[in-house]
Amino acid sequence: MSIVSAIVLLAVIWWLTFFVLLPLRLETQGEQGTVEPGTHASAPANFSFKRKARVVTMVAVPLWIVVVGVIFSGFVTIDDFGWFHRMVSTPIGSN
Repeated sequence: MSIVSAIVLLAVIWWLTFFVLLPLRLETQGEQGTVEPGTHASAPANFSFKRKARVVTMVAVPLWIVVVGVIFSGFVTIDDFGWFHRMVSTPIGSN
């Protein structure tokens, strides 16, 4: 895995984690009873992107470390996904 692949993997895991954690602990304007004119009652009342990004980062980085560890350990390989024997992996250097 190259450094670019690792960064892309981190970005994908970070955004997936962000969208999973986005609705958690969300308090809407309707629940608080203070709906601003021109907004929906389901709009977030006190949304802090900085706080949410911090929480997402604290969850996504350990997940990323686990995924990278599994990839580097070789515990899961491409052969494990070749259920119909269509994906054949060849060792590096053998042509």
